[in-house]
Amino acid sequence: MLNIGVIGCGAIGRDHIRRLHDLVPGAEVVACADYFQEAADKVAAQYGIRAYASGEELIAAPEVQAILITSSDDSHAGYVLEGLKHGKYIFCEKPLALNAADCEKIIEAELKHGKRLVQVGFMRRYDRGYAEMKRIIESGELGAPLMIHACHRNVSQGPGFKTEMGITNVAIHELDICRWLLGDEYKSAQVLKVRQSSLSNKGYDNPQIVLLETQNGCRIDVEVQVADGYGYDIQCQVVCEKGTINLPDPYAVVKRADATRSFPILTDWKDRFIEAYDIEMTEWVKSVENGKLTGPSSWDGYVACVAGDALNNSRGKGVFLPVETIEKPELYR
Repeated sequence: MLNIGVIGCGAIGRDHIRRLHDLVPGAEVVACADYFQEAADKVAAQYGIRAYASGEELIAAPEVQAILITSSDDSHAGYVLEGLKHGKYIFCEKPLALNAADCEKIIEAELKHGKRLVQVGFMRRYDRGYAEMKRIIESGELGAPLMIHACHRNVSQGPGFKTEMGITNVAIHELDICRWLLGDEYKSAQVLKVRQSSLSNKGYDNPQIVLLETQNGCRIDVEVQVADGYGYDIQCQVVCEKGTINLPDPYAVVKRADATRSFPILTDWKDRFIEAYDIEMTEWVKSVENGKLTGPSSWDGYVACVAGDALNNSRGKGVFLPVETIEKPELYR
């Protein structure tokens, strides 16, 4: 059994603990920690595991063989670096860090071990819909991809949400999945402020439009709505030379009644990608047991942050900014 310690006992942390405990073979959660000790104590009592007073104590604990980081975004880089000091395998939910500079520190620390120890939680790569889209693109049956039209819509946001988080916390998924679908790298990026929704009156931009250009000349546009008031709605269309490929909506039963035809729209991100999360965690545990990580790497987390930095820096300037990365280390090739 792989003994896992979880840092962060919020919604996604609790969901991953449930997943590891109930569904993933070969995994055992043995410890947890949270900034709010009460949250950690509650989870520990529920699963009969140990609650540590800090993430650092959990990382250093000898019984913890691998670390799952689901804490607040601003804490990710610090915990990853601490985990690398101890040479432990780490799964870090997105984003890997809040900026590219911290990602570079993580890459430097990981390179000293000579092998991959870090995986980033870009779970959409494990979604069957996205996987089939990538298969069709790579088959060449529709010719070369030309454009991607995508949208990422959330119902609402809690206190403390900021405009920049629309990129670093929300659109970060599109920054990874579009690059993965195309097998291409970004060249330039720009974010636009458009007419603002009346549902957003909390001091952050909503909606925003993300624009990207790849090295091969593909164009990508992503509508980012963090308060749409109706559901968790993820859309993606790849336009190719000979046709288009659309991400399927989640399965839902269609109801016909009262002169209407309707089906439910999900409001919870955990439900929308529940199968992808299950596959992701299972594959991570399996790859750790085999001693070779296969999922999204520190480099993938870094590239997403470089693009995110360019987007946030472009806000209000009306121009595309270059997406420039360091040379890709051989470890990630």
